[in-house]
Amino acid sequence: MSADAGRSADSVTDRRERLVRPLLIAFLVASAIDLVGVLADVPVAHLLAKPLLMPLLAGYAAARRGPRLLIAALLFGWGGDTLLLPDSDTAFLIGMGSFAAGHVCYLWLFGRARGPLLAGIVYAAVLATFVALLWDSLPPDLRIPMTGYSLLLTTMAYRAGTLGRYAAVGGALFLLSDALIATGIADWPQLPAPDFWVMLTYIAAQFLLTVGALAPGGRTKALIEP
Repeated sequence: MSADAGRSADSVTDRRERLVRPLLIAFLVASAIDLVGVLADVPVAHLLAKPLLMPLLAGYAAARRGPRLLIAALLFGWGGDTLLLPDSDTAFLIGMGSFAAGHVCYLWLFGRARGPLLAGIVYAAVLATFVALLWDSLPPDLRIPMTGYSLLLTTMAYRAGTLGRYAAVGGALFLLSDALIATGIADWPQLPAPDFWVMLTYIAAQFLLTVGALAPGGRTKALIEP
């Protein structure tokens, strides 16, 4: 590598590293705006902030030189986020497909390492019980797609633990967030401000999965460390 090429590469690296802190702060600010907007019933805040969340988090991951599969998973999450904004069954199904593609990216990122057997049994039991309880309450045309998606999501949540405790918690929260959505579709009794809890668990899930992927093994590591 020539001296000029080396200096150019160093310059690109420096510019990228300078973006780490601003992108993280922007993500946290957008998250706060979205959550406050949902809690205070200010739809315009949610409509403006929600589509910014995953691109900002993906940008942060890229600035941290995160794996491409992580960035792809976050961007597929962005596709799901934007498609779920309209109140449309078609948009919902396509958005669910985008999230499913993100889960495939996460599973690919996790590699072939196996998680603890006990955790796998617990996740399998939770999935079987939840689907059985929810089945009759779901619209007939959503039963099969949501069951397939739930199986993929549960597998991702279980396998997330291979990246350490941060990713393990992130996977579990992702499962919880989508379970809250499913109970709403099935018209089950809901927590106060249900959309707030859905978004809080979802944002925390994606952030913790990102932290886990950037610091495999759950090692303590500064969030702004390049």
